[in-house]
Order: sequence, then C-alpha cells, then structure tokens
Amino acid sequence: MITVKRTTSDDKDFGELVKLLDAFLAEIDGDEHAFYAQLNKTSLLKHAVVAYEDEVAVGCGAIKAFDDTAMEVKRMYTLPQHRGKGIARMVLSELEKWTAELAYPHCVLETGKQQVEAIALYTKQGYVIIPSYGQYVNVANSICFQKKLN
Repeated sequence: MITVKRTTSDDKDFGELVKLLDAFLAEIDGDEHAFYAQLNKTSLLKHAVVAYEDEVAVGCGAIKAFDDTAMEVKRMYTLPQHRGKGIARMVLSELEKWTAELAYPHCVLETGKQQVEAIALYTKQGYVIIPSYGQYVNVANSICFQKKLN
C-alpha cells in the first residue's frame, strides 16, 4: 500500500531521496548540473511530501512560494524500481492539494527537456507549457509548466 506524508526538508527520508535525485540529475544534466544544483537547495523547505510503500520511502516532492499566486513544485523523484505505480502522481496531487489549502491558485515548475517521463507526467496531470521564468529564461534545456488549480 502506498501512503504519503507531509513533512519538511528536515525529514530524514526526504533528504535521502533528494541525495538519490541529485545523483540521478548529475548523470542526466552533465555539464549543466552545477547550474541546476544551485537552484535546487532544499534547506528550509516547509512543504515536502514523502511517499511510502510498505513503510519504505520511495518518492518525494516539495513546493515553495514562487510569487503571490503560485507555488513552485520542486524535487520530484521516485526510486527507479518503484516507477510505473502512480507514486509520482500521488506526490504531485498531494502537493497540489497543499498548494490549494495555502490559497495559491497555481503551481509552476521547471524540468529538463530530456526528462521525458516527467514531461509526460506533468502534461497528463494538466500542466501546460509556459514561457521560461526567472533563472530558466534563456536556458535551452529547460521547459516550464503551469497548472491552474480548481
């Protein structure tokens, strides 16, 4: 059975999953990893989610305030051996629910163009491509999304 827990970036399980995410992204991003790594610090994140399968941490994600109308989805990751089970969708749904509870009407996010599975997830969950924002403007590998929450 898969469950999700709301927590913060201080959570040990969240921290361990983020370490694995960073190693995965270092391989994918190659020479661009240092640029992205500086944008993905997790200290002081007040809104993080960890997914568990039979009490084993298998996925995570977080949100942080982007502006007055949106929370930014950050640090989405599912262990490779647990992919295809709907875990990322559950984490993302919980983050969206939390965003709405905090009275933000939108979620935004950035992912790399080579992360085909992530792009498919976000598109399937109703995210639409928007112009690159903030630090991602003019970054050829970045693709940004937004979703208006109900």
